Amino acid sequence: MFTHKSFEVFDIVGLEARMTAIRSTIQPIFSEIGEKLVGDLQTIFPDEAFYLHIAQHRRRTTHAPENTWSAISTQKRGYKMEAHYQLGIWQDYVFLYLSIIDQPKKQQKYAQCWQELLTTAQLPGDFVLSKDHTKAEFFQLDELPNALERLGKVKKAELEVGKIWPASRFDGQHDEEIEGEIREALRQLSSIYRQLMEVK
Repeated sequence: MFTHKSFEVFDIVGLEARMTAIRSTIQPIFSEIGEKLVGDLQTIFPDEAFYLHIAQHRRRTTHAPENTWSAISTQKRGYKMEAHYQLGIWQDYVFLYLSIIDQPKKQQKYAQCWQELLTTAQLPGDFVLSKDHTKAEFFQLDELPNALERLGKVKKAELEVGKIWPASRFDGQHDEEIEGEIREALRQLSSIYRQLMEVK
């Protein structure tokens, strides 16, 4: 599980030095938890195959990443082309999101599908949303209708919805509890994910 040391990685100066720390400190956690999340999804969706992807940040040549993440999708060769799950970490928090980023071909249809679900899909009150996967800021769910409208109209719009866990909770005393909450958040998003997977 993540520890205070996981968050301190983002204090390290320099691309290579920070990436070395990400690989040794954070990516093994992504692998461990990610495999459990893949197993959970296989149970929920027994007819689908799921693949764990861990961000490598290979396109970076100068600036060290301000966050890092893993993703789970039904595509073996990538994840950004479809709605997918992300488990990631910023300097201040860990997140589990259902994500639509980087202009997938079905973006408008995803937005329409999710808008149709707004009246029936009940999301927990402590869930939040992100409008840009490159920024740490997040918003309350009352902004979801406007964010969905923008997702359907603006090509570069993004949407991520899920739960965050502040860095202060990762004190080594609540690991099992947090892992359970991460897996429960994935399950709570699965009804929406099911509908998004069926978008043609």
